[in-house]
Amino acid sequence: MDIVIDTEDSVPLFAQLIEQIKRAVLRDQIIPGAPLPSIRQLASDLSLNNKTVAKAYSLLERDSVIQTKGYRGTFIHPDAKANSEIDLNAWVVAKLERTIEALRSSGVTDSEIRIAFGDVLTRRSS
Repeated sequence: MDIVIDTEDSVPLFAQLIEQIKRAVLRDQIIPGAPLPSIRQLASDLSLNNKTVAKAYSLLERDSVIQTKGYRGTFIHPDAKANSEIDLNAWVVAKLERTIEALRSSGVTDSEIRIAFGDVLTRRSS
């Protein structure tokens, strides 16, 4: 699996990394159980900040595309292929679009929606 990061691309570096790992899984270029480089090693290989790779790995683990096995390392998840087809961001956007449309239909202004959205996010993260 060859990973190429384009620093000139408008897509965030961590998102490029996620997309390329998912694409490699879908194309059977890496199979379930295959080991991945450590965060430090991959960051060094790609000339990226460790935090960028850590963020990508964290999101891939959340989506069950990879799994970390403590000191043994990081591996492709057994269900990675099925989970790589799911676009969580697209799902969130679709949900938000439906919710916003319902609120607007009820007469709620965009300003009120933004304020409420910010309030809810602030409460949930505290």
